[in-house]
Amino acid sequence: MLAKRIIPCLDVTLDERGVRVVKGVEFVNLRDAGDPVELAKRYDEEGADELVFLDITASAHGRETMIDVVERTAEEVFIPLTVGGGIKSIADIASLLNAGADKVSINTSAVKNPEIVRDASQIFGSQCIVVAIDCRRNFDLNKGKNIIRLEDGREAWYEVVIYGGRKPTGIDAVEWAKKVEELGAGEILLTSMNRDGTKEGYDIPITKRISEEVNIPVIASGGVGKLEHFYEGFVHGKADACLAASVFHFREITIMEVKEYLRKRGVKVRI
Repeated sequence: MLAKRIIPCLDVTLDERGVRVVKGVEFVNLRDAGDPVELAKRYDEEGADELVFLDITASAHGRETMIDVVERTAEEVFIPLTVGGGIKSIADIASLLNAGADKVSINTSAVKNPEIVRDASQIFGSQCIVVAIDCRRNFDLNKGKNIIRLEDGREAWYEVVIYGGRKPTGIDAVEWAKKVEELGAGEILLTSMNRDGTKEGYDIPITKRISEEVNIPVIASGGVGKLEHFYEGFVHGKADACLAASVFHFREITIMEVKEYLRKRGVKVRI
């Protein structure tokens, strides 16, 4: 069995203070968490398996990803770095890989133009191409959607949202996950907006369903508040990696605490 991965996520934005890492709840009410390069360096030193760098306002603001910050981050870390946000073309992907990213994460552009996933995977290799799927529970049980039973017994389907959660698409997240695998994505970064920043734990029903439906790695994202949530993501959600942000940024939990906790409970991790 492959070792499970622990991945800190740097949600980065550009404001009057410059480039900052932020963290919100359900993609809003953003709280400052520090300088992205300094945080990346810290996580590399603390034993993270990989890093994800997401420019969370690039698509919504119609600008390109911050290449200079990616370059500076890549110079400081020696673990795989995935970069996403504002990617619209093959040229954008090439620029990020040349800037030091090991993988790119495509979200909004993949939904608007699925062929970018196929083209990118053929040009750069599937191992470089991550499709980020942001989704939200929809209780309008439309015919033809994948209906999933939730922990409280209710039923819902999960709708893909784009532009940082601002725009619903009507696309079923399970079907979209299967489609992007078919197009050549090497990995899926799955975020449930219902759990993002809530510290209530990963959205296990959708994580488990997509993990069972595809044959590529799934990264669980959104909702970590305590050590048990990582275990639940791996064991109940069947995720290949667990991503977290605020609990690491604000030093509520350390990466080594997570790994030791998991190791003692029989989950294979890199120590």
